[in-house]
Amino acid sequence: MISPLISLMKDQVDALQASGIAATFLNSSLPPEESRQRIRELHNGRHRLLYVAPERAVLSGFLSDMTNCRVNLIAVDEAHCISEWGHDFRPEYRQLIELRKALPGVPMMALTATATKRVRDDIVKYLQLKTPSCFVASFNRPNLSYRVLPKSDPYRQLLRFLLARQKESGIVYCQSRKMTESLSERLSLDSISAAPYHAGMEPAERTKHQELFQRDEIHVMCATIAFGMGINKSNLRFVVHYDLPKNIEGYYQETGRAGRDGLPSECLLLFSRGDVVKQLHFIDEKEDEHERRIGRAQLEQMVHYAESGECRRAQLLEYFGERFPHQTCDACDNCLMPRETYDGTIEAQKLLSCVYRIKEKSGFNVGLRYVAEVLTGGDTEKIRRWNHTDLSTYGIGKERSREQWMAIGRELMRLRLLRQNDGSGFAVVETTPSGLEALKRRQTVLLTKPVKTEEALKARGAEQEYDEVLFECLRTLRKRAADSRNVAAFIVFSDVALRQMAQQYPTTTAEFMRVSGVGEKKLKDFGKMFMDEIAGYLRTTPRKEFATMKAIQPSPQSMAGKRVHQVGERLHASHGVNKTTRESLSLFRSGNSVATIARVRNLQVGTIYTHLLAALNAGEEIDLDRLVSAEERREISVAFGELGYGNLTGVFEMLGERFSYGVLRIVREVEHQKGPRVNV
Repeated sequence: MISPLISLMKDQVDALQASGIAATFLNSSLPPEESRQRIRELHNGRHRLLYVAPERAVLSGFLSDMTNCRVNLIAVDEAHCISEWGHDFRPEYRQLIELRKALPGVPMMALTATATKRVRDDIVKYLQLKTPSCFVASFNRPNLSYRVLPKSDPYRQLLRFLLARQKESGIVYCQSRKMTESLSERLSLDSISAAPYHAGMEPAERTKHQELFQRDEIHVMCATIAFGMGINKSNLRFVVHYDLPKNIEGYYQETGRAGRDGLPSECLLLFSRGDVVKQLHFIDEKEDEHERRIGRAQLEQMVHYAESGECRRAQLLEYFGERFPHQTCDACDNCLMPRETYDGTIEAQKLLSCVYRIKEKSGFNVGLRYVAEVLTGGDTEKIRRWNHTDLSTYGIGKERSREQWMAIGRELMRLRLLRQNDGSGFAVVETTPSGLEALKRRQTVLLTKPVKTEEALKARGAEQEYDEVLFECLRTLRKRAADSRNVAAFIVFSDVALRQMAQQYPTTTAEFMRVSGVGEKKLKDFGKMFMDEIAGYLRTTPRKEFATMKAIQPSPQSMAGKRVHQVGERLHASHGVNKTTRESLSLFRSGNSVATIARVRNLQVGTIYTHLLAALNAGEEIDLDRLVSAEERREISVAFGELGYGNLTGVFEMLGERFSYGVLRIVREVEHQKGPRVNV
């Protein structure tokens, strides 16, 4: 596994080892003798999975070692780093072709959670993947809510937000190193347990802060994007962007660090035009014009997202090429409290006319800011030189500020009446055919009012469907268990598991095995201490009764790890049956086995099972007898009945690994469609 960050390797290896998987890593944090020992263990077949940084993976000594090992797969994580259109471009990723040359017969897969079509094409190109299949999972994170607030006394806004969430963990992203330090210091003085994290800190101090955060001894990390891909903490309940991110990919990945356990989590962005100016300044400092052009294009998309009155979830999905199938998501500020609109026909006529008149008189287009200067009667050297004071639109918009006119211009872009082109490195605006039609016919144009400065959306209190006091007791026990093993708390149990324990009160082995994520190893290592804690609690506190609990399961992203982008198509059930699923379903109904379909379509067997499951979810009928016998189906149903329908791993182990996860998921879905059940 090629992984870009040292800090991430240790966390992931710890989690794998805690689950009984033989994994190790090689990086600069190890003394030479320890590295040599791990290489020997690899040669002896002791480890099944190795994590290594891209820089080390292309060293001649490492390449030589790998040719002597039985390498079955090369997996490149965070593969968007290979593309200059990705949000975290790292040139050393392009050197990975040397690893491919050294191991020419070994399959390669690339994984990332944030890749547009352009980035995916770059991954294929620079890793020289030969006729790869491409699996694209849904980018939707249904448990995340999105909110954008205009910056106004940002520290006060942040403090109010955090004081309402003092027992929860989260990240506050800042643009500068200095801001992470000053912000964490102010928060600490206001009784918020916070610490800074940035690349300029001493490595030992950075590591210390990260470990305290992982162990829930610090609840808020004020960080630059240096605190990025290395985060492996599932119970983050919020991510705040104190400053404007420079692109959508970065924003999506950073917000995606919240709620990886599938529980509701919040994403808040504080937005101001001043932040846009700062980002433009950083972009203009780049020496390469190509990089500046990319930077400006990406920033413009980020600003569009922040200012738009449309569903934020739909905008994010559209950016990555996915359509959100519903009118509203009911989990963003624009859907929960739609912005007011007003008749902006006159404003639209003025601005569109000004753009048209400038082009008509001078023969060229100009930037949006320049248009705003003409509308407000600006007295600049350029306006005088080009005689734009003679235009009929000069000064007709003095009732508004330049910033207000620019905001109206961006709104007209969203309405497709105006578009921005990048000519010779300078972003200019021009009227679209629809804009010219609206101008000629004086069509009514509805514009969205800017969001008010005060917080328009209050935090929604989630209904508690578990014993909160017991949950806190279990969190304390989890921390002790994690500290004794020198691992992060979530490696012992996720918040999802603790909430289920606090709802179901498991005190026997059978009951405990029904908890999400509990397999034989977790039961052996931690079962007794947690069951004893629950039993002791029940001796002094009466058991509470809860309404039928909604499914608390990790989101598809947290269950599957990262989205696979470079290896067909992976489906999201809410999208129904698409073309590739229909093809697999048709072949299955024609009498072909799953293995045959996979071979004919050049796909993985697991992918075909995913297609069949998606078809079931969409209401299609599947002949289950062709997958399992009636006796086997009863056996699987009994196992789910004993361990719980959410404990897929436990059922897999209980049945001696005789049935694939694909078969188990399909049987579970068929059982679910037979009648209601509690899905825990």
